[in-house]
Amino acid sequence: MQVILLQRIGKLGQMGDVVTVKDGYARNYLLPQKKALRATDDNRKTFEGQRAQLEATNLEQKKEAEAVAARLDGKAFVSIRSAGDTGQLYGSVSTRDIADVVTAGGFSIDRRQVVMDKPIKALGLHEVRVALHPEVVVKVTLNVARSADEAERQLRGEDVTLVKDEKIELETFNPDEMFEDGARKDEGEAAEA
Repeated sequence: MQVILLQRIGKLGQMGDVVTVKDGYARNYLLPQKKALRATDDNRKTFEGQRAQLEATNLEQKKEAEAVAARLDGKAFVSIRSAGDTGQLYGSVSTRDIADVVTAGGFSIDRRQVVMDKPIKALGLHEVRVALHPEVVVKVTLNVARSADEAERQLRGEDVTLVKDEKIELETFNPDEMFEDGARKDEGEAAEA
């Protein structure tokens, strides 16, 4: 299906481009989200009439996104999660979790703006991209830890997943020491009789 893009879409094209996409992608995502129009003669005329207004709106949104990006870029956020001794999380950190943490930090973002290349399933510092606008993407650091103290240690560069060398001295079991001398002797005399 051929569509006219109403905004820049990564790996597809710029605003005003006529591109061919799969029917399902157009029907289920581009058209309902108002990111594209079907490439018919009527829609092309409509688009050309609205092009200046769409470009002005896009430019305004881009400027707002750049203003937020200047404050958000490089920020670090802490996410407290439960994990095992080896640092493996019980579950993973989702885009919704990241959006909630960033929003709690004073920036209003949606989960669809969080771009993750791979799931976060371990403790540590993770770099996450946030697409504030199709042309404005910033990177934030997500510090996934079990506690606030552990998050501070991770920021200093410590590896909290290492199990400290603990010397466990095995005690030898001596049953004679467990019982009083009198009880042990009485038991021995009873066995002889």
